[in-house]
Amino acid sequence: MVRSIPRLYVVTDRQQTAGRPLEEVVAAAARGGAGMIQLREKDLTARELYDLGARLQNLLTPYGIPLLINDRLDVAQALDTAGVHLAGHSLSPAQARRVLGPDKLLGVSTHSLDHARQAMAEGADFIVFGPVFDTPSKRQYGVPQGLQRLAEVVAHVTCPVIAIGGIDTVNVPQVLQTGAHGVAMIRAVLAALDPAEAARQLRQQLPSTPG
Repeated sequence: MVRSIPRLYVVTDRQQTAGRPLEEVVAAAARGGAGMIQLREKDLTARELYDLGARLQNLLTPYGIPLLINDRLDVAQALDTAGVHLAGHSLSPAQARRVLGPDKLLGVSTHSLDHARQAMAEGADFIVFGPVFDTPSKRQYGVPQGLQRLAEVVAHVTCPVIAIGGIDTVNVPQVLQTGAHGVAMIRAVLAALDPAEAARQLRQQLPSTPG
C-alpha cells in the first residue's frame, strides 16, 4: 500500500521540554507544522503511556496529525493510533504488520543500509535513518552515519527515508540534498524557546507536499 508520509516527524522526550508539559510542547509543534508525532517515552508503564497517548491523540486530532507509538503495539492498538514506530531491536516489521493489519502506518528505525533494505522488504511504510550528525540522544548507536551514508540508503530503498540525529535549520538543506524524504526532530523542536516557531522554520525548508 502506497502511503503519504509527512516530512516533519517530531519524536517526544519529556526530558527535553525545559520543564514544560509535553502536551503543551506537542500542541505548539502541531500549530507550527509538525506532520507526524512519535510518542517515545520508554520509562512509562503501559497505563501511563496509554493515558499520555490519549491526551496527545485528542489534541492532535483537530490538526489531522497522525500519532505513532514507539514499539508498544499493545498501547497503539488500545488507542487505535495511526500506527507504530519500531526500534532496531524490536519485532520485525513483518511480525508487527501481522499484528497491526494493512491499514496502519509502520515506521522503522535503521542504522545501516542492510537494516534499511530489510525493513523495507518486510513492509515498513517508511524508515528513519541515523544518526546523521552527532546528538546526545543517539550516541548509543555509535558514531554519526554522515550525509554520504544517508545518501546511499536513499539511493537503495524505495520507501521514504526520514533522517534523524543532530538536524536543525542550519543543516536541513544538506540533508535534503541527499534525497531524504524528510527529517525527524527531538531537541530542535521540543527544547526550543518557541516550539511552534521552531517547527514552522523547519517546515518551511521542507518540500511543501507530503509524499
